[in-house]
Amino acid sequence: MPVIIRLRRTGAKKKPTFRFVATDSRMPRDGRFLEILGHYNPIEKPATLRVNEERVYHWLKEGATTSDTVNGLFKQIGLWKKWEMMKKGEDVTLVNLAGQIKEKTKKKKRKAKEGEAAAAPAAGAEGTAKKE
Repeated sequence: MPVIIRLRRTGAKKKPTFRFVATDSRMPRDGRFLEILGHYNPIEKPATLRVNEERVYHWLKEGATTSDTVNGLFKQIGLWKKWEMMKKGEDVTLVNLAGQIKEKTKKKKRKAKEGEAAAAPAAGAEGTAKKE
């Protein structure tokens, strides 16, 4: 039985919420599943995502695959990077998902500041050329 980790749609009409589920790949999207692994709510800003890491790793160790969408969400929160480190046998005790997200946002802010700093001197140089 090939197991896949994918999203299962729940929620009201035009207000979707999703569950991460481990299911047989032959079952329909909202059909029978083996286990609920987490929840995803894209409507909230920012989108909320809760995952039971231990159970996800359990299913991945058993040979489960992930859908493209789930794979992308796991990469966003850093869970996939942690799984890759575990497969290689590296120490992941100090790695946490929240820390990885904060590092990414810090890098983006730093790049934005560097971009503004680079643009400011160029604007100043143009301003002095116009005065002369």
